[in-house]
This record gives sequence, structure tokens and C-alpha cells, in this order.
Amino acid sequence: MMSENEASAAAPNLVYCRCTYARVVPRQVKDGVLEALSASGVDFDAVPDLCEMSARRDPRLAEIAGGEAVTIAACYPRAVRWLFSSAGSPLDKERVTILNMREETSETVAASMLAPDEDRAGAAADDPDTNPPGDAGPSAKGRSGAGGGGER
Repeated sequence: MMSENEASAAAPNLVYCRCTYARVVPRQVKDGVLEALSASGVDFDAVPDLCEMSARRDPRLAEIAGGEAVTIAACYPRAVRWLFSSAGSPLDKERVTILNMREETSETVAASMLAPDEDRAGAAADDPDTNPPGDAGPSAKGRSGAGGGGER
């Protein structure tokens, strides 16, 4: 069994979601981010689909969530947080940055992923739509149902 320190050390710092099954992220954005990460020479973890991993309760989600400072390129921060929570591995908003490939350009996402850690840390913490399931915090007020406006 891995100690907490070993799990944190093994956790990826950068996670790229290919969104294989949902096909909700524009292909040119996904491809551009992947090409930039690959060309940079930095270590990153490319996962096929966080939605599918959440549905299977993949243990790698706990490894990712346990990382010290993690940046995830996927889709809406609120959706990504929900996926991790749903799989029993909630993300700490102080240690995790979620970049939205559905709304940002590949250049913006890649530049943010390749920025120094201190420039990335907690960037998604300011996102008003980051409450996990069951959290009726201030960002949930005044909205009902899925896609209740303001998703980012």
C-alpha cells in the first residue's frame, strides 16, 4: 500500500482529458493542446475521458485528486469537480486548476498548462461554478436544472 506522501509524489501535475466519448470539446482545441504539451517535453498524464473514468470510479481519479498542485485541461470546471466528487475523490479547489477546453482556445489552455506552478495555482478557485454535487453554495442560488446559465 502506498503512503500518502508516495501517492502525492506519484500524482500527475498536469492532466489532459481527451474527452473521447462525450465529444463536447472542439477537436481543434483538443488537438492543439495535446500537440503543445507533447512538444514542450513536460510530463503530463493524458486520460481518454474523465466522464468514463468517473462512471467506473477509476482509482486514478483519487491519485489525481491527491496531488499537491494539479492542473486539469477538460471542460467546465463545475462538471469536472462533479465528476471527481461523484467518484468519491473530491478536488481541493485550493490545489487544483481546471482549464475549460470547451470555451478557451488551444493556445490559451496550453499556455496556462505550461505556465509556472505559482501562476496556475487555484486559478479555477475564482470560478463561481465550482461547487461539487450537493453543495448549494452561493453560486447555486438563482439557477435551476442543468445548464442553468453562466456555466464556465
